Amino acid sequence: MGAPAGVVPRHVAIVMDGNGRWARQRRLPRTAGHRAGVKTVRVIVEECLRRRIEALTLFAFSSENWRRPRAEVDLLMQLFLHTLRGEVRQLHENGVRLRIIGERGAFPDTLRRHMAEAEALTAGNDALQLQVAANYGGRWDIAQAAQRLAADCAAGRLAPTAIDETALAARLAGADLPDPDLFVRTGGEKRMSNFLLWQSAYAELYFTDLLWPEFDEDAFGLALADYAARQRRFGLTGEQVVAMSARAGG
Repeated sequence: MGAPAGVVPRHVAIVMDGNGRWARQRRLPRTAGHRAGVKTVRVIVEECLRRRIEALTLFAFSSENWRRPRAEVDLLMQLFLHTLRGEVRQLHENGVRLRIIGERGAFPDTLRRHMAEAEALTAGNDALQLQVAANYGGRWDIAQAAQRLAADCAAGRLAPTAIDETALAARLAGADLPDPDLFVRTGGEKRMSNFLLWQSAYAELYFTDLLWPEFDEDAFGLALADYAARQRRFGLTGEQVVAMSARAGG
């Protein structure tokens, strides 16, 4: 199942929730759920390539996730490193550009080095822009953009009166990408959890009870079909949107 031709979102953002619950339901350690979640990432990346979606941003590790048990955090770091080593070559061969957004200072040196190497290897690719949000928070993102604006003002490069939405947006993570059109969250929760808060102001929100390891090609197709059936008004009336579409088509 898929969206009608021409109505595919340019940018999809996903909160990958439910790995731990998936494992618990099967009486497996939480680590098994995280490993199963990596397989789902592969599936969704392949689907984005097949459907010619321009950008995909995945919420892998939030700034709040450091509060989890130390053993789980350590395993997530190991899994992140293992996945980078194992997947980056295939991503490169498929024309995927990989970027990691978030505050990297808290990560181990080895992981930071592999992040930089993966980004450098895939920097010239354009089949899909894949952003992985790691140690990321939407409020942190807005705050660091404000700090950059303040630094530019202090240095005389920018007048305070020139600060507007465009100036701030240009200093956010992934500023060169279009804002997310479709925001998906798996796992049954209906909240944004501090993910791409500014960028998702006009995103269409889609929530599913499926746990992340269960979110397959068909489930993604349902999300895209739901998106395609919506009328995106951006403050206009429905009649205005219809009239504009008719003029564009004519």
